[in-house]
Amino acid sequence: MIVIPLGVSSATPTAVRHLPSVALWRDGNVYLFDCGENAQMRLLQAGIKRSKVDTIFISHMDGDHIFGLFGLLSTLQLQRRDKPLSIIGPVGLKKMIDGVMSVTELTIEFDINYTEIKKDFEHQVVLEEEEFYVEARPLKHTTFCIGYRLQEKDKPGKVDAQKAQEAGITEDAHFKALKAGDDVTLEDGTVVHSADIVGDPRPGESFVYVTDTEFCENAVRLAENATILYHEATFGEPLKEKAEDTGHSSAQDAAIVAKTAKVDRLVIGHFSARYSNQFLLLKEARGVFEKTWLAYELRPIFTNPTQEKDIITPRVEIIDLKDKRAQRPKKEFKPASGTRKPGFKKKRFKRKPANARYYKGNDSDKPQRPRYNKPYKKDDADRSQSSPHRPSKPLPITPRTPFDDFDRF
Repeated sequence: MIVIPLGVSSATPTAVRHLPSVALWRDGNVYLFDCGENAQMRLLQAGIKRSKVDTIFISHMDGDHIFGLFGLLSTLQLQRRDKPLSIIGPVGLKKMIDGVMSVTELTIEFDINYTEIKKDFEHQVVLEEEEFYVEARPLKHTTFCIGYRLQEKDKPGKVDAQKAQEAGITEDAHFKALKAGDDVTLEDGTVVHSADIVGDPRPGESFVYVTDTEFCENAVRLAENATILYHEATFGEPLKEKAEDTGHSSAQDAAIVAKTAKVDRLVIGHFSARYSNQFLLLKEARGVFEKTWLAYELRPIFTNPTQEKDIITPRVEIIDLKDKRAQRPKKEFKPASGTRKPGFKKKRFKRKPANARYYKGNDSDKPQRPRYNKPYKKDDADRSQSSPHRPSKPLPITPRTPFDDFDRF
């Protein structure tokens, strides 16, 4: 499985963060969790074909999680999609989509299979496939909200080739039968038991999507022993009361869920626009659960990097705008031809204070020019804390900190 965050903002987009949406790639199919505005463009930029989208899971009916759905459906129709599409979400989802399509006079010619979840449910398997299933549980938000877990079924254990050879197994059909858990009878009547040749089943991987919720028991149940938990971290702990009033979680809440559920990896997203420095939220979460990552838009998260590394390649350059400004080369000054000689540098004279321009008298009585602290620059970062040039408060933007695991991709 490959997890690709498409939008990690909450409620309102920013200059560098888009509205909520997460894509999950598995065996060539794409499963979309929420579909915020501009989700289809982010799919293209992530290097994912929109035609590969198989199922869309909607957590709730807030606009920031659903307004990108109508544009995506329109594009799929223009591309003459003929494969059915499954859409899963709260009751009223079909009515909303049909209403928008009716007003815009757009006819969807491919089949859409709706699964609408009622408000009073406690647990429901909303999708069942041969190799995996998706279950849902209600979360705790100001409106009806759903969390999802995609769970792969246990995989067969590995065949011990040496034991199989000693037992007389040579045909491929026998190997397949043993791996499927069936016993095999050889030509001489010998019965080879699958349990003697095949190892224990391997547990499948799982992805959990929890967003727009306060800390609740269902979030822990969904995330139990998950491979990857994608959990919202809208606010920091200093805004805990605001988080509770709006039905959201803090970064610390997300970490407590991850620690309680014993997940392998926590990925936090859905950041409030007030946080230009989301590393503050990462630091808060890692204080409780060390295996926490920030969700970076379009940056894939691999469950098996050795096999999945080259499957999805973003089509745009993934770089923070602040880093881009720092890496921008300085322009060299090129004087017009014939104006100055090579190597000529113009002298700059300091202007004297107006009240000292015509002053005559002793130097001790001379009025002193007021001194101002120089503005803080990146070059001053290595100065001591007591330096007058260092600001008393930390900068609101941190381009890169030691909390960022750039080597994980």
